[in-house]
Amino acid sequence: MTEVRFASVAELGALLRRRKVSAVEVAAAVLDVLEAEGPSYNAVAALLRERALREARLADRTLSRGPPRSPLLGIPYGAKDLLAAVGATTTWGAPQFAAQTFDADAGAIVKLRRAGAVLAAKLAMVELAGGGGYRYPSASLQGPGLNPWDTGRWSGGSSSGSGSAVAAGLVPFALGSETSGSIGTPAAYCGVTGLRPTYGLVTRRGAMALSWTLDKIGPMARTAEDCGIVLEALAGPDRGDASVTGKRFRRLDRRQSVAVIRSVRIGHSGDELALATPEARAALEKGIAELRRVLRVKTVNATLPEGLPYGAMVSTVHAAEGASIFAELIESDGWEELRDARQKAGLREALEIRARDYLRAMRLRTVLQERLRTLFRDVDVLLSFGRHTTATRVDDPLDRVVPATQAQAQRPTGNVALIPAGNLAGLPAIFFPCGFGTDGLPVGLQLVGPPLSEPLLVALAEAYQRATDHHLRRPPRPVRRAGASSRDRGRRGT
Repeated sequence: MTEVRFASVAELGALLRRRKVSAVEVAAAVLDVLEAEGPSYNAVAALLRERALREARLADRTLSRGPPRSPLLGIPYGAKDLLAAVGATTTWGAPQFAAQTFDADAGAIVKLRRAGAVLAAKLAMVELAGGGGYRYPSASLQGPGLNPWDTGRWSGGSSSGSGSAVAAGLVPFALGSETSGSIGTPAAYCGVTGLRPTYGLVTRRGAMALSWTLDKIGPMARTAEDCGIVLEALAGPDRGDASVTGKRFRRLDRRQSVAVIRSVRIGHSGDELALATPEARAALEKGIAELRRVLRVKTVNATLPEGLPYGAMVSTVHAAEGASIFAELIESDGWEELRDARQKAGLREALEIRARDYLRAMRLRTVLQERLRTLFRDVDVLLSFGRHTTATRVDDPLDRVVPATQAQAQRPTGNVALIPAGNLAGLPAIFFPCGFGTDGLPVGLQLVGPPLSEPLLVALAEAYQRATDHHLRRPPRPVRRAGASSRDRGRRGT
């Protein structure tokens, strides 16, 4: 059979249309790899073999009747385990919900099913999406998400399984979710492409809620093109979710992309690179210079509005909303089953957040949104790094991940707060790899635009990926050698 592992969505679609391979063969291959190698990364929450093969057989029948109308017909994928799916448990990454099931698919899974995509697995996540502020990557029912580039490193949270599964070639694409960084972090750490949509573009019906005003569902894949293909199926109305705008998304064709990129204005500061860790800094600087060179775009100095407490704002909003959502659990006898002590303490403390603090954070969000509207009159997108560090060690407490010096941490500069700011304002972002740090681990960039600017973001990342090969690099197979360094393991990738 034609090799399908590490093939992109677009490549698999072409093989299926030419009948070089059947959807059942593709699904069986993906299921076998998920079963054999998923445990190496703690990536799989549930394998849906019976459902996947049933959906694949249906895809083959559709393919036999002529050219498919959907580019996702017969393409397997995995979904973060906060999305309900018939035929599998939906654990939310927490022991209390290990046996939880639902009798209807989440809205995003319904849309992908209608497009002909094949659900192969539920993918692991941090318990309750990390709403309480967990301290260790092990805060998950499936164990810590392990990075395919070095299984001694974290794959990033809370969409840890989605990042690992795509990077390791276990699935062509996956669904993740982001409240403040849960698509961007695993994309950066695992060297994959992630697309955070505009708030309200993608339905959240049937998804675990952490923060009603921040949560977003989005795709993770090897390429920006694939993320765009998936988003076309995900975007649009859903009567079951009142927060959905009903807007749709369409990728720009090559001619449109060339025309748009020719006139695009990219806002960039670069001051935040001073906060990057020594392992990541040179690769990030090189990646930014490379993007500017290959796209031949105009860059102007632009920074986020000053004087706003971005971190405190986003943590207050999602903590207060999360505590309200999980109040019954927090006050129940089963509360202590959560695995991370800081997570438990954080959610319990969040019950005490004062209404005036939450409302102040919400008022400041409107100030931020207005200032960003003004900023986007002068630039079309903002550019920064995805994360300022390469993947952290699995056993390291997450509160030890700090910028280069404590003095710098107290005076953040440039666009270092682009992830919390973008999420507070409901802005779309695309995260994509741009190279490797001195430790052999991936680093990546992010582009953020105004609401509904996904066509431009995808076009920019696609153009960059056509000119570079960072997104095509493959991690080593999941074999741990005693005494091997992360740099040694990273160099074995091809």
